[in-house]
Amino acid sequence: MSVESRDEIIVMAENLRKKRAWVVFTDQSELKFVRYLKHGFRHCFVLIHDGKHWMSVDPMANYMEVITHELSDDFADFDFAHWLKEQGYCVIEAQLKRNIMHCAPVMLFTCVEACKRILGIHKFSILTPWQLYQYLDNRAATYNQKEY
Repeated sequence: MSVESRDEIIVMAENLRKKRAWVVFTDQSELKFVRYLKHGFRHCFVLIHDGKHWMSVDPMANYMEVITHELSDDFADFDFAHWLKEQGYCVIEAQLKRNIMHCAPVMLFTCVEACKRILGIHKFSILTPWQLYQYLDNRAATYNQKEY
């Protein structure tokens, strides 16, 4: 391995450490069958901050909405996750796991499955937004992550 390659790997690892992720839970959904899911946990999406940019990945029923939220330097300290919480969303911080070296299980591609893939969660038992929230809440207690 060349010195440049090692330096690139170190930079990539440092950048990954800077990234933080949150899962946002909401009732907002255009699908009728989700009304049977727990109130407040009928849809979920991921919010990622790399230290400079905020990005949201929102898996809809008919498309995937990926947005990089460009903020001016005046809003460099803006906390998007906290702002969403103030707007009534349930927001919880989550780890980005990148050390799993096997394929994720084959599952229906739902908003929950999309969030699990982004975060690196390979659990068959997590099917609903509420189950994902409970899993993340248990993990947050373990890693002293904060819920907004």
